[in-house]
Amino acid sequence: MSWIKENKFAAMLGGVTLLGAIVLIYIGMIYHGRYATALENYTNAAEEVKGFEESPLYPSVTSRQGKTKALNEYRTAIAGMETAFDKFRPKELKNIAPQSFTDHAKTANEEVAAAFDKVGTKLPEAFFLGFEAYTGALAREDATGLLDYQLGATKDLMLALAKAGPSQLQNVYRPKFPEEDGEAWQAGPNDAARSFPMEVTFKGTEHAVRDFLNTIAKSPDYFFVVRTVRITNEKQVAPKVADAKFEAPPAAPGTGGHDSDPFKSGTTFVLPEEIPSPPEPTPPPAAAPAPAPARTPAAVPGRSPATPARTPATTPGRTPATPARPPAATPKPPVAVPPRPPVAVPKPPVVAPAPKPAAPAADSSRILNRVLGSEELEVFFHIDVLEFLPVKELPKVPKSQP
Repeated sequence: MSWIKENKFAAMLGGVTLLGAIVLIYIGMIYHGRYATALENYTNAAEEVKGFEESPLYPSVTSRQGKTKALNEYRTAIAGMETAFDKFRPKELKNIAPQSFTDHAKTANEEVAAAFDKVGTKLPEAFFLGFEAYTGALAREDATGLLDYQLGATKDLMLALAKAGPSQLQNVYRPKFPEEDGEAWQAGPNDAARSFPMEVTFKGTEHAVRDFLNTIAKSPDYFFVVRTVRITNEKQVAPKVADAKFEAPPAAPGTGGHDSDPFKSGTTFVLPEEIPSPPEPTPPPAAAPAPAPARTPAAVPGRSPATPARTPATTPGRTPATPARPPAATPKPPVAVPPRPPVAVPKPPVVAPAPKPAAPAADSSRILNRVLGSEELEVFFHIDVLEFLPVKELPKVPKSQP
């Protein structure tokens, strides 16, 4: 205490300095925590910004220009699709008088029935292209425009089926759309077309089914979409080996069709090593000397030819004289001919018989013709006829700013 009393200034200065140091340490500790928190927040934010900058869609000038280019390309592609489907988009569907629509339906039905009758297709008893509800009643006038459009599409669909040549048309079903009952139809925000469904069931071969699908896929006026296909075989039991009916290849010319099958019974196969060698030729026997021909006396000029010997007349009661025989020629002894040694004849080389040219292969590419023969199929189609709606203008893409 004496030192503090004696050194009041130094004691006061030391106390103030100690108090200030304590306050500074306290304040430093407080702000150090705040600094550490701020530094951590800054580091996290910097890392997040760096991640955004490395992403492909960061809102930079370069990214914005690239996005603008992509949107322009997408717009061009959409415009190309609109142009491609313009031919399937009706210009304007005008309502007509109900009686006019009925007349159109009768004319179309007669044309389709004649086409089916030409190929021998059996039709249902009450056949009216799916518009049977209007055989005894008139349609609403405010729905005749859509009905006439659907009638034209149905007519084209049935003519395509008649061209394929089915054996029987079992059913044609067309559900009504809302306007036929006086109701309104509302398109969705993203709808580009309106569909008119139809169900068709018929019997025919696999070839008829393929022709029908190929024809409707190439329709120039209507856009058909096949939603569902169900194919049922006429035979519900799986085929057996005995049911296979392969197309026989045509017989080779000149064979008469008897040797077309090399594996039929009675056919003998000869291998090259089993072909017999030709026999050796035998030398001919020595020929006997030919007899000398009789000489005829030569005619001398100025002389009469020699008179032949007369035969004596036969007297009755006497034995006729035997004519003199000319002296027999002494036969010459045969000349012995030594036998010739056998000549070695070389054996011809063994040549395998040349194979006969193969007959042209039959068309066996279709499994139905190969295994099931002429089996028919019962086919069910759910087909939509699309009416493309008017084109909506796309929003314009702003130009990129530097």
